[in-house]
Amino acid sequence: MFQIEFTPEAFDDLQILRKYDQQEIVTAIQTQLRYQATRETRNRKRLRPNQLAEWELRIGDFRVFYDVDTNQAMVKIEAVGYKRGSKLFVHGEEYNL
Repeated sequence: MFQIEFTPEAFDDLQILRKYDQQEIVTAIQTQLRYQATRETRNRKRLRPNQLAEWELRIGDFRVFYDVDTNQAMVKIEAVGYKRGSKLFVHGEEYNL
């Protein structure tokens, strides 16, 4: 079982969203990342090397970017973003992976 930790930036990303969206995202994180954070699925994938994070969790139009430390059984949520069309917004700015 993995422990889940939010970075201050990811927590701020979450706080700017509607309460309903916040609850949906936190529930999905708890459900999908608590036990099998490193298993690729339809909504979870390993990303190409980038500056943001190693993994992405897709929740509708929202994206949760996270890193996994298997030695310490820790999932670190790095950022929460959203897609509008083909554009990704992270920390309130357009972001290119």
